[in-house]
Amino acid sequence: MYTPETEQTFLSILEEELIPAMGCTEPIALAYAASRARAELVGAPTRIVAYCSGNMIKNVRCVSIPNSGGLIGIEAAVTLGAFAGDHTRGMEVLEGVTVSRRAEAVAFLESKGCAVEYLNSEIPLHFVIEMTDGRDTVRIEVRHSHMNVVLLTKNGETLFAKEDVTEAAADRSGLNIADMKQFADTVSLASVKRLLDRQIRCNMDIAYEGMSGEYGLNIGRTIRACYADGVVTRMKAYAAAASEARMSGCDMPVIINSGSGNQGIASSVPVIVYAREKDIPQERLYRALAFSALLTIHQKDHIGKLSAFCGAVSASCAACAAVTYMVGGTVEQIKATIDNTLANIPGILCDGAKISCAAKIATSIDAAMMAHFLAMGNKGYEAYTGILKEEAEETISCVGYIGKIGMRETDREIVRMMLTQEEKTNADSTQ
Repeated sequence: MYTPETEQTFLSILEEELIPAMGCTEPIALAYAASRARAELVGAPTRIVAYCSGNMIKNVRCVSIPNSGGLIGIEAAVTLGAFAGDHTRGMEVLEGVTVSRRAEAVAFLESKGCAVEYLNSEIPLHFVIEMTDGRDTVRIEVRHSHMNVVLLTKNGETLFAKEDVTEAAADRSGLNIADMKQFADTVSLASVKRLLDRQIRCNMDIAYEGMSGEYGLNIGRTIRACYADGVVTRMKAYAAAASEARMSGCDMPVIINSGSGNQGIASSVPVIVYAREKDIPQERLYRALAFSALLTIHQKDHIGKLSAFCGAVSASCAACAAVTYMVGGTVEQIKATIDNTLANIPGILCDGAKISCAAKIATSIDAAMMAHFLAMGNKGYEAYTGILKEEAEETISCVGYIGKIGMRETDREIVRMMLTQEEKTNADSTQ
């Protein structure tokens, strides 16, 4: 039952999740932790070791680090954070990198001062950074979410420790489609306008940058040039362009969702583009963005921050369900949009963060908009068609279980393939 307490909880969830981050969030998490550990040392690090879970390795190895001059990978993220980061800026830890500090980081990397070790952990988002300046040794451990430091020690003495729980403070268990719609319908816009204005500004700014700049394969411009002009083409193009710029190391911030910039982009940019193309009133756009954000969080709460299930599916599903909401769709049509999407593309794999995430976003938006059009025509796949259940809520839970539990071994195999390829590449380069 929706109550005033429900509204406050939903507002708290949005405050926690819709935060700015510069660059792909996994390397930024490493940079943040390294910067935090460095703050406990008197001298510059002489040796750093990063112990990373499989999912951390998967999501860092192929993306460019912002303000790094084109550096890629775990060692680069950790070293740049340690030598040039400012942990007080949170997920924008690398915003103030200077040329001289970057040069120090590059020199440290060239000296092979940073090593990476595989951390055999059942927690997808889990890493430990250990660094020394030759006199003191600091160790920092992060679990479950990107800035969730659970342990900080210096020379074996505990400086900070907390229970091994997720970072989230607001209770997500009350999220459901009906209540999220009522929240979107009735919440005072003054309560969400600041958050959503920032989301619109940041995520559209990087979308425009991606469309005009030279990033990756220039997928946004390719979509615009090669597909028939129309609102869906533009939704796909701008969202994909934003992701490609971000994955290529663009130093512009993104408002993330569920710890992911790509999910932040996919859950917002298509909604904004649709509203602008169709002259939807700004108030209606705000309400649709709030709904999309909560629906993305709801889906990801079942799956977890990192898994073998591509988060572009969840976020694009939410965005196009929000389009259904924005044009006056009923609760049943919103649920049909969700079911129609998840009947189609729940099998997209997450094989790490990289520029091709942009293509997955474009594909997911295309599928989710088809789901929207079907729903608006009162057409939907029947329950028990494949993994669909009687209610969209059950379907979300089912997909979450598949992504979190069912695909664990898939995740391990993806990481194993990546590590094997990396070992082969390193061996070839030494011959």
